[in-house]
Amino acid sequence: MNDFFVSLISNSSVATIITMTILLINFFLAVGMIFWERKSAQSVWAWLLILFFIPIVGFILYLFLGRTIYNHKIFEIPEEDQIGLEYLVQEQLDEIRKNNFELDSDVATKHTKLIHMLLYNNQSFVTSNNHIDTFYRTPDLFKQMLEDIKNAKDHIHFQYYIFRLDNLGKEIYNALLEKQREGVSVRILYDDMGSRTLRLRNFKEIRSLGGHVEAFFPSFLSVINPRINNRNHRKIVVIDGKIGYTGGSNVGDEYVGNSKKFGYWRDTHLRIKGNAVKSLQLRFMLDWNSQRSRNKMVHETRYFPEIENVGTTTMQIATSGPDEKWQQIKFGYLKMINSAKKDIYIQSPYFIPDQSIMEALKIAILSGVNVNIMIPSFPDHPFVYWGTYHNVGELSKMGAKIFIYQKGFLHQKTMMIDNEVVSIGSTNMDNRSFALNFEVNAFIFDRKEAVKQREAFEKDAINSKLLTPEIYAERSAWIKLKEGIANLISPIL
Repeated sequence: MNDFFVSLISNSSVATIITMTILLINFFLAVGMIFWERKSAQSVWAWLLILFFIPIVGFILYLFLGRTIYNHKIFEIPEEDQIGLEYLVQEQLDEIRKNNFELDSDVATKHTKLIHMLLYNNQSFVTSNNHIDTFYRTPDLFKQMLEDIKNAKDHIHFQYYIFRLDNLGKEIYNALLEKQREGVSVRILYDDMGSRTLRLRNFKEIRSLGGHVEAFFPSFLSVINPRINNRNHRKIVVIDGKIGYTGGSNVGDEYVGNSKKFGYWRDTHLRIKGNAVKSLQLRFMLDWNSQRSRNKMVHETRYFPEIENVGTTTMQIATSGPDEKWQQIKFGYLKMINSAKKDIYIQSPYFIPDQSIMEALKIAILSGVNVNIMIPSFPDHPFVYWGTYHNVGELSKMGAKIFIYQKGFLHQKTMMIDNEVVSIGSTNMDNRSFALNFEVNAFIFDRKEAVKQREAFEKDAINSKLLTPEIYAERSAWIKLKEGIANLISPIL
């Protein structure tokens, strides 16, 4: 009997020691990793909350969801492009600083501070010879894209966060396959988590014909992905170096309204002809080369052909990602908000900005700027939605006009100020897009394009309900609880 109790006490002591050791390792490693990496104070506190309340499990979650890749050298610009880009960017910066920067657009001249910031932080060179077609209905977008694919002569570079091989996806894939058969060079880059049902074997036929397909940050053993939190959310298509596409829509049946869950799908996407396509081409090359140890893309004249005069729209293609020091696209949003004198129009499926964006919007409201924000009427991610609802409710009480879109699912990521500057791209108004994902946005300095965006907002407003402070105050205790939880963990959503 004595031996039994001695054994029991001994085993209990061993279990206690093992448990304490694990907890201590969890504590020191977690705290060390959090404070060694670049994070906001909000994010640090949110992760500490998770790590302390669910130790060990929280630490494992942090390894997969919380780690940053800042200062990791992922993207390397080919030497020839690097030399030319650095020269062009420096030349444009010098001209702005000397007040010698000549632009065809008076709007661009008025907003040279925003242009300067994107140049300095992001090497987003300015182009004026551009023509833009804006698509507000995704069926029209993909109809035009398929037409452009069929007319391709030299190369097609196709990059998406989500690429589903459903009805729409197969139609596009078959069009790409046919062009590869004709001798057109096809490259497809998809995000491994966004397109989680895809495998390289799904592209066996196009690869056998000489086409190239890669997954961004691929998983190990099909299920383990150490970069689950850093995804390539960009949507870029470049055809013959002359036509480019970018915006909010992915490739899948739900994006053309063929989903029982989401119904009508409202998105905004751009078709660009002109010199800005060179920026999209360079971005694709960087993303492609980051995922390949062989068959890397190198500078070739056919990728950057001379562009004829196609238009007068001035724009910059800005990108951002967790590998960079500055959150460039967020800075672009902030600069637009702070520059607004009359109106701000924002449409985003997720509205969980950090404190800097929220305070900038509050300052704008208190300064008499007309702030208009539109969000969906139902979630595709519940916690994200209730965090969104909390934030727009707070701004509504201060005087912002909040529109809840009713016709279907609102997915576009757009901002417009003063009928002058527009930003359209892949970047949601949340920390995930600002700090964790790789994103791309077009910043457009053109009154005609800005007015088109405002008119699109007003058309969407007809199919929306206004969230007044009175309506927001009547929400149930259950909604308030969900908002509270979502707000608490919003820095890591």
